[in-house]
Amino acid sequence: MTALESLAQPGVFPALGLIVGLLVGSFLNVVIHRLPKMMERVWREQCAELDAAPAQSVAQPEPYNLFVPRSSCPACDAPITALQNVPILSYLWLRGRCARCQAPISARYPIVEAITGLLSGYLAWRLGPTGAAVAAIVFAWALLALTAIDLDTQLLPDSITLPLLWGGLLINIDGVFTDLRSAVVGAVAGYLVLWAVYWVFKLLTKKEGMGYGDFKLLGAIGAWLGWQMLPLVILLSALVGALVGVCLIVFARHGRSVPIPFGPYLAGAGLIALLWGHQITEAYLRIL
Repeated sequence: MTALESLAQPGVFPALGLIVGLLVGSFLNVVIHRLPKMMERVWREQCAELDAAPAQSVAQPEPYNLFVPRSSCPACDAPITALQNVPILSYLWLRGRCARCQAPISARYPIVEAITGLLSGYLAWRLGPTGAAVAAIVFAWALLALTAIDLDTQLLPDSITLPLLWGGLLINIDGVFTDLRSAVVGAVAGYLVLWAVYWVFKLLTKKEGMGYGDFKLLGAIGAWLGWQMLPLVILLSALVGALVGVCLIVFARHGRSVPIPFGPYLAGAGLIALLWGHQITEAYLRIL
């Protein structure tokens, strides 16, 4: 039996998707935590270079990226061993606390791992052992990372949004999710729609209603799913964003002037459109 035939056996590919998703979820936690810090370090280094005199040398900082330095407890700086880094199980085994200092570990780590694993397994089951399933899983991983980063920092890093956009165009050269023409139009239209909303809002209120990362994210979703899905994505994200915003203002006394990240709503709407976009559109058209 070949490897492809083994993956085609019932339950094998979804189980593999679940396991790989759990492992990737652990890595996504690193991306979510470190990528904004890496961006900040780059900005500080650029500012230091601009401020320094030509003859003055700028001190080189210690390496800091997704792999260096080794992960450690933020409270006591104890290194995290391989056994302590097993997705979900290590958190349960440690009872949510550092093995050395007993400082609490954020529950977000196992939550991200669980969501990544379950979503990967579901996409593998839904789409089967195909290239489309692998592409959809990678698309979901990127959206999950962007969601968490935007919730934490209100940033949507170009290092994720731009490769996601180009990846959507490359994937659809062979029409995996839509034809290439629709993907190109979707990328351009997705960016320009929110760009236009941004400038209309800014001209009317003299304030910035959203960031450029939101334009790029919607452009990336358009590149993956085609321009036909953009109305659904925009409608879903706007409705959910408005509902959550009203609830925060009413129940959590969230100030109206406090910005609310829009990226998570775009990402969630993009996943919904990927999984059920055609069914939702067809049901809507039947109602009309």
